[in-house]
Formats: sequence, C-alpha cells, structure tokens
Amino acid sequence: MNESPETSQTILVIDDEVQMRRLLRACLELEGYVVVEAATGDQGLREAVRCRPDAILLDLGLPDIDGQAVLQRLREWSQVPVIVLSVRSLDEDKISALDHGANDYVTKPFSTGELLARLRAAQRSVHPPAPPETFKTGRLQVDLVTRTVRVAGRQVRLSLTEYSLLSLLVRHAGRILTHGQILREVWKTGDSEKTGSLRVYVNYLRDKIETNPAEPELLLTEPGIGYRLAIRD
Repeated sequence: MNESPETSQTILVIDDEVQMRRLLRACLELEGYVVVEAATGDQGLREAVRCRPDAILLDLGLPDIDGQAVLQRLREWSQVPVIVLSVRSLDEDKISALDHGANDYVTKPFSTGELLARLRAAQRSVHPPAPPETFKTGRLQVDLVTRTVRVAGRQVRLSLTEYSLLSLLVRHAGRILTHGQILREVWKTGDSEKTGSLRVYVNYLRDKIETNPAEPELLLTEPGIGYRLAIRD
C-alpha cells in the first residue's frame, strides 16, 4: 500500500531533461507532493534556498554545474534529503555521490514505484537539523548559502581551501575536530603527512579572521588533537 505524505511536501527536481521533469511531476503530484523544477545546477541551488524543499531529486549530467558539485554546495548549508537520479551506473559515480552526501542513488531508467519508496525512506532517515545559514561568532560572520565571509562587517576573500576549512569548522562550531577528520573532509585524505599543510592553512585563516593572529580567540588549537572554532558573543 502506498504511503502518501500526510501534509503537502515540496520536492525540488533538478534535471535538464524536460520529459524527465514532466514524468517526475506527474508521479509526484499524484502522490500529493508539490513539485518545483529546475533545469540547471545554478537554478537548482537558488530554488533550494527559495522554496526550502522537503527533498531533492538531482540529476548528475547538468548543463552548467556537474551534479556532484551541486551536491557538495548543498551540503555546505543543508541536510535536506537528496536522491541522485542518473544514467551513470559505474560504482565510482555512486560512491562519489554518496560520499558527497547523497541519501540514495537511483539509476535511470527506474520504476516510479521504487523511486517513491526510496524517497519516503530517505525522508525518514534524515534526523539532524540543518545548520544555520548564517553563523556569527565574535567579529566573524559566515553566510553558508552565499559563501560570504565578513570580519567586523568587512568582506574577506578566502581561497577555496581556506573556505572549505572554515565552513567545516563553522558546521561543527564549539566542537573539537581532529587533524584526521579535517584532512578527510577538506583534503580528502587520511595521510598524517598532510598535517603540515593543515597547519599552514590554519595560519592563513587566522591572518584573515583574528584580531591578533599570534593570540587567536576564534580558531583555537587543541594541542596534539586538532582545532576548534570558538563560539563568542
């Protein structure tokens, strides 16, 4: 017996194929869902911010931004359930999508019954609340949606690695992150020899966000363990 959503839930479909969007809209609306469509990755990201969907169906082969990159951007600020729908059937594509935060991976073509079941399962499995879109501690403010960093109201430019490191610390603010955890998340490696690179980028960040980098108040070192982003008024 099919389970329809108890209240109208919004599903964002990000797919560049008009026929696929029509198919998904038809089967989802029949089940009582509200459907929002996006034909590109950029449009999908903007719609995710605007409509706050209850789940996302994401194609990987988008015309502007690869779906894997869209998934990574989403996971910087949202834990919304994401099911990847793709013609790519190689294990490495599936593993990459799941490692980047997808809740499930369905290969095209698929049966609508199976898709709806997987959608319900993905929605049931997501319990953690989404992190705040805008984080503030002391003089530092980070907008995780626009990826804007300000210190005392002044915008600060960060490199891609610097921002990846800072956003990870923001998402776990107040908690200690070990060297290994940070290396796996930011550098995609567990190699302890990369700890030197981590230390260098921590210093780069301190130069940009601290009042006195030599005596940091925000990005704190936990000796022999890792780092912690302090929560300040």
